[in-house]
Amino acid sequence: MLINIANTGYEAIIVGITAAVIAQILKFFIFTIRTRKINFKIFTTTGGMPSSHSAGVMGLATSVGLIDGFSSTTFAVAIGFAMVTMYDAAGVRRAAGKTAACLNRMMEDYYKHDVQAIGEKLKELLGHTPFEVYMGALLGILLACYCHFYVFTKMACVF
Repeated sequence: MLINIANTGYEAIIVGITAAVIAQILKFFIFTIRTRKINFKIFTTTGGMPSSHSAGVMGLATSVGLIDGFSSTTFAVAIGFAMVTMYDAAGVRRAAGKTAACLNRMMEDYYKHDVQAIGEKLKELLGHTPFEVYMGALLGILLACYCHFYVFTKMACVF
């Protein structure tokens, strides 16, 4: 069965997932270049440049806007979802990461004499800087536009 995915929900879902995956791949390469170390855990961690959450939700929202119109109710829901996600990434999760870093330092200072008593450190890289969120959002928007106008209009997908 041959299904054209242009201007359907499939297009929006594929763009959102693809944007998040591309952001994670970019994050790996940026981390590797900055630190000169290869760390494959970067593929599964939160935080870092660019925000994969922002890329995914803005790719999804932009696709919905391009398909259903930017004045549609579905776009309003999608952009609302994207804004909450991006606010959480740059606000709440970033604050939680800073708190974890502070607690880790306190535990190291308190247990200087007994390093084994500290236990496992709290995860510090949870959220994003506003710049990382904006770059992720820009990636999602650009990918959605590229896919909508150049990729999905020229192909059909077999399911």
